Amino acid sequence: MAGSELTNIKSPRVKAARRLTKRAFRDRDRSFLAEGPQAVREALALDGVVTELFTTAEAEVRHADIVAAARDADVPVHRASGEVMAELAQTVTPQGLLAVCRFVHVPLERAVTSGARLVTVLAHVRDPGNAGTVLRSADAAGADAVVFTDASVDPYNGKCVRASAGSLFHLPVVTGVPVAQAVRELQAAGLRVLAADGAGTRTLDDVDLSGPTAWIFGNEAWGLPEEILRLADDVVRVPIYGRAESLNLATAAAVCLYASARSQRTGSPVPAP
Repeated sequence: MAGSELTNIKSPRVKAARRLTKRAFRDRDRSFLAEGPQAVREALALDGVVTELFTTAEAEVRHADIVAAARDADVPVHRASGEVMAELAQTVTPQGLLAVCRFVHVPLERAVTSGARLVTVLAHVRDPGNAGTVLRSADAAGADAVVFTDASVDPYNGKCVRASAGSLFHLPVVTGVPVAQAVRELQAAGLRVLAADGAGTRTLDDVDLSGPTAWIFGNEAWGLPEEILRLADDVVRVPIYGRAESLNLATAAAVCLYASARSQRTGSPVPAP
C-alpha cells in the first residue's frame, strides 16, 4: 500500500462499501460493515469472513497487528484518507479501521441442537443498540445461540454490530425466523422457553433456571404481545426491589441471562435474591 491511498469518496470501491450501510444492499451482497479494532479483530479470527479492510495511515500504525493479520489472510487492505474513512464510517469519530464482511448467520437447526443450554430470542426488538447489547450479554453469559426473529432489527445494522463489541462473531446467530417456529424448535431440542415480561406472575426468584432454557425478550416500548406470551412455557418478570418503574430491555436481558448461567453452573435451581 505504500504510496497508494484512497482519497476520492466517489471511487467505485468506496461507493461499493458505503452502500452496505443500507439493508437492501447488505441483503443483496450478503455483506456488511464492521467498524473499529475490536470488531475487525474478531471478524478476522473467522476464516473467510473479512473480504476487504480499509484503514487510515494512523490506524495502520496503531493497529499494526490487525493489519498484519489481514494481510496474512490474503485480505485486500486499502489505505484510506480521513475523508474517505469518514464517508465509510457510521460513527462521529471513526477509529480508522473498517472491514467488509460476509454474513455470518446460520440456520436455526444448526444453532439450536439437543446440547444447547442457553438461547436468546429477540422478538420485535427494533432498536439496534439494544439488540447488539443483548447479543453481547448473551455471549458473556455463555449462551449457545441468539435468534433474531423476522420482526426484529437486522443484526448487521452498523449500530447493532458496534454494540455487540465483536460478539456477533463469537456465537451462532440466527435471523429472520418466525417466533412460533423458533419456540417449536427450541422446545423440541429440550429447552424450556421463558418469556421475560413485566406482566409475569412469577419472578426470577421463583423459577427453576438450572435446566436448558431459552429466553424471549420483546420490544423496548411494549414488551411481548399476548400471542407470544401464550407460546412460552412460562412468563417471568425481573423483580424490582427499589422504586424504579422498570428496567430497560438490555439490562433486563442481562439479568435474566446471568441468572440462568449462574443456576446452570452452580446447580442451584432458584437464584438467590
